[in-house]
Amino acid sequence: MRRELDSLVTHMHSSGIRYEEAVREFKRQYLREVLMTHRGNQCKAAEELGMHRNTLSRAMAELGLSLPEIRASLKRPPRSERPVYSLAHQRLRQG
Repeated sequence: MRRELDSLVTHMHSSGIRYEEAVREFKRQYLREVLMTHRGNQCKAAEELGMHRNTLSRAMAELGLSLPEIRASLKRPPRSERPVYSLAHQRLRQG
């Protein structure tokens, strides 16, 4: 993980990304990941992050994160868009 982070930082620096923008994007992605892990539950996410729920909510607003968007990305696609399993897998499920 350390090498990946080093590579990302090097890439961002060479691309001319300013410090403030890099920190903002890191915070945004980190909060989004924790929120997705907890299926959009702000209380659980805030507890994992070691902050108050109101602080998390304020940070989300500042970073342009919205719970409806996060929750929408967690929903299962309609049956028509789900991958079709092989016939063998379907038979195993039927018994």
